[in-house]
Amino acid sequence: MRLLFIGDVVGRAGRLVLTETLPALRRAWQLDCVIVNGENAAGGFGITEAILGDFLAAGADCVTLGNHAFDQREALSFIEFQPRLVRPANFPAGTPGRGATLIETAAGARVLVVNLMGRLFMDALDDPFAVGAREIAACPLGEACDAAVIDFHAEATSEKQAFAHFMDGRVSLVVGTHTHVPTADHQILPQGTAYQSDAGMTGDYDSVIGMEKEEPLRRFVSKVPGNRLEPAAGGATLCGLAVETDAQGHAIKIAPVRMGGRLSQAKPDFWS
Repeated sequence: MRLLFIGDVVGRAGRLVLTETLPALRRAWQLDCVIVNGENAAGGFGITEAILGDFLAAGADCVTLGNHAFDQREALSFIEFQPRLVRPANFPAGTPGRGATLIETAAGARVLVVNLMGRLFMDALDDPFAVGAREIAACPLGEACDAAVIDFHAEATSEKQAFAHFMDGRVSLVVGTHTHVPTADHQILPQGTAYQSDAGMTGDYDSVIGMEKEEPLRRFVSKVPGNRLEPAAGGATLCGLAVETDAQGHAIKIAPVRMGGRLSQAKPDFWS
């Protein structure tokens, strides 16, 4: 199966490069499943129902979230009837929405998507290791699903790496989000799980993690908050990770994706 994961979409610039680029990528690379992290899509904070609709219309099969999942209050209601929108599974019991979903591709294959949040330097949530193991046990790779992807939304690289090794062989891909900077450690782990510490953001990199530079700089220098953080509006880079799996759902090919904007460009050579 051919999987594409796209990292945190930030603001209008990120939305624009995603909706303009993804339809052509879907056709050219003959993608089976596309997963997008959209937790910063609405002005940098959360997602709206309209934005979710735009992403799905552009070719996303599933949209994951993170610590900004409910920054837009309307998400508290529409997430309940949107099975292709998932928030972290280790949120407290009773949180609206779902932490995992099973996507059926056009060819009839089944892709499990799980969203989890780390705990180091983040909000105190349920144990992502225990919750992740529970979700995978309920839908085992090679039995109840043909591929399994975990978006691990976390701050600490150590926690992301440890979680990936914990899941090695049990899922197709563990990909980190949240820190908005693409890492150079994409690899296939010994038991067949693809991994990258952070897929990077889809947004304007002439910024401070996607936000206009002036206010973050002022806060670091003066230590006094002032104006609201606003997403940078320049040309954006679409960042993500391309993974191909075998018949057992394990990764056999992996490559970073960086298209447009300021960063060095990268795309998989095995789908060209």
